[in-house]
Amino acid sequence: MNKNIYYFFLIICSLLIFTSCKSKKRAVRHSNYQLEKPSNKIASKYADEMGVSKGAIKNGKLYEFIDDWEGTKYQFGGLSKSGIDCSGLVFLIYQDVYHKQIPRITSQQVEIIKRKYENQFKEGDLIFFDYDGKKFSHVGLYLQNGYYVHASTKKGVMIEKLQNPYTYKYFSRGGTVE
Repeated sequence: MNKNIYYFFLIICSLLIFTSCKSKKRAVRHSNYQLEKPSNKIASKYADEMGVSKGAIKNGKLYEFIDDWEGTKYQFGGLSKSGIDCSGLVFLIYQDVYHKQIPRITSQQVEIIKRKYENQFKEGDLIFFDYDGKKFSHVGLYLQNGYYVHASTKKGVMIEKLQNPYTYKYFSRGGTVE
């Protein structure tokens, strides 16, 4: 009788383990909402701007967000269409596009990344710059083909080439949000 109880508990535990694995896989599959297909207009615009094929623009929600905010003026501490700063921009992208909460402040955002080499950057990675002698004083979101989106103090929300000679000398690090 003792052996039967042992086998019963072994079967129950096995079922629980297999059931939890299946539900986890289902949750991951349903999280592909951010890969919503972009409109033809958006795909063409950003493919041209970044020198990639139209088919490379896959995350419609991200590029629609960028299109909606592009040109918004820079405002330190801002978090609206009347003005936004760099950390506020990536904060909102993560909230609205990826449905993930990240810290609001650049110095805290750098603490939640897993560092990568530049040639390993993927769309959605955060990249940091050291301006005015201050470590991690600016942040942007990597897109693809060496481009990133950020809130520039002079031009507002814009897409720029990471290896732009003026800004690249201030590039510090980048990585994936954990």
